[in-house]
Amino acid sequence: MKELSLNILDITYNSIKANAEKIEISISESISANLIQIEIKDNGHGMDHELLEKVTDPFVTTRTTRKVGLGIPLFKQSAEDTDGKFSISSKIGEGTAVYASFRLDHLDRAPIGDISSTMVSLIQANDQIHFIYRHSTDSGEFVLDTDDLHAQLGDVPLSEPAVLSWIGEYIKENLEDIQGGKI
Repeated sequence: MKELSLNILDITYNSIKANAEKIEISISESISANLIQIEIKDNGHGMDHELLEKVTDPFVTTRTTRKVGLGIPLFKQSAEDTDGKFSISSKIGEGTAVYASFRLDHLDRAPIGDISSTMVSLIQANDQIHFIYRHSTDSGEFVLDTDDLHAQLGDVPLSEPAVLSWIGEYIKENLEDIQGGKI
């Protein structure tokens, strides 16, 4: 995929299809460590050991509409192609955690992309799911927690266009603050 945010979107939809009620998306960018780390954790139904062993094979998928599943294999390959690492862990009834790291200055590393639009898309389509999005850099950390937004908004759904617009701008502003104006 051309942007890491698209990998995040794809893997998060796996979490949604696994009936996750809580999904944590963490991105850490460190110039000093020359590293980007991405972790997506959920409390969905999890995978058994047999599926977990095969999940990075593009010809293994739980989808019935096609015979290939490229999201996780492409994410793994992207990490490994940039001198990074990939891991996935899962337990039935507890959920799944997907982790990837990327060498920040590697020529083949895809850009993070439009993470603000990714998060808005996820929230818009699934505003009943508890999303926690953390993004940190050497300059600071930003956290968006949809439970906090629900508490502030009361009965107003997060999927309201004005709310989604505000969420998108809120993410962009906070990312600019912790990335020194570079997003």
